[in-house]
Amino acid sequence: MILMVLDHVRDFFHETALTQSPTDLATAGPGLFATRWITHLCAPVFVFLTGVSAYLSFVRRGDRPAFRKHLLTRGVLLILMDLTLVSFGIWFDPKFQVILFNVLAAIGTGLIILALLLSLSARTLAFIGLAVIVLHGGVTFLLPEGSPLRIALTPLFGSTAFPLGVTTMIIGYPPIPWSGILLTGFGLGELFLRPATTGRQWLTIGLAALAAFVVIRLINGYGDPSPWQFMDRPGYTVLSFLNVTKYPPSLDFTLLFLGLMFILLPLMQPTNRFTGILSIYGKVPLFYFLTHWYLIHPLLLAFILAEGFAWSDLVFGFRFGRPETFTGYSLWVVYLVWAVTVMVLYPICRWYYRYKSAHPEKRWLRYL
Repeated sequence: MILMVLDHVRDFFHETALTQSPTDLATAGPGLFATRWITHLCAPVFVFLTGVSAYLSFVRRGDRPAFRKHLLTRGVLLILMDLTLVSFGIWFDPKFQVILFNVLAAIGTGLIILALLLSLSARTLAFIGLAVIVLHGGVTFLLPEGSPLRIALTPLFGSTAFPLGVTTMIIGYPPIPWSGILLTGFGLGELFLRPATTGRQWLTIGLAALAAFVVIRLINGYGDPSPWQFMDRPGYTVLSFLNVTKYPPSLDFTLLFLGLMFILLPLMQPTNRFTGILSIYGKVPLFYFLTHWYLIHPLLLAFILAEGFAWSDLVFGFRFGRPETFTGYSLWVVYLVWAVTVMVLYPICRWYYRYKSAHPEKRWLRYL
């Protein structure tokens, strides 16, 4: 949750955020690359643990029809939130000229798919999820560029953009690949209930995933559409090897970052004051996710206006309000704004968690 804010602050504030890719090794330095790369942990962990959380909730309730209804309702709400509250928070455009089908919509779609498949066993769902993770790249890898079938399937399997009247819909998180990760999380949810699942076992799973990543990445083929290459500058070959594709999440991407997640799991248990503080953000993840957009975006506008720009200079839409002549800020400013944002959000999230815990009778709180 904390790393996610770093990525979004960089999108808004960094000097090259609108002009270059932070993972393009021809232009991005190691600092910028690492700032973007480390935040790749966020989305696959969110989606996988959403599946795990759904499994734990399902076991606790034990009412399949009621839980199916809950998944369908929550899935639809997440999609609507992404297309409205989140899209507005990102662009601040009341005309909604750009709408993002982003991570919440992908999770929402995954929950709907899970609801439809809830009659299947957890083991079967794990198999389906793993099959999607391994095979979904074949849609773009095997189908010819420009073929009608590939064009028709791209919104489901790949990132794309297309017009909807005066609005542009951007599919940032295609639903099928991310749903595969969510179904895998649900299918493996039983591991989180076993007292015998130790830190060593999580470590073994993580190392196995990383070993598979290394082997498949070395082949430089099916696992990722962006091959790694030997670079002239020291260390850049390693960065190239680690520079895997998120949009859509390639097999290499998923193995790498879920592997790291399993290794980190034993370290993130709330067993001390520090991890207890961190857990507050994770106890109200949707509230935190929605709130942070409406903190960092106004903060960006405040920075711009403080530099002497007028409100009429602001250009919304793809520029987030940044004027044409606004140059943005260095990476150290990005990290400073990130740290302040996370600290400001802590007491807000703690208050909301306590309020939510004190009012279990308010059913709508279950959805936020």
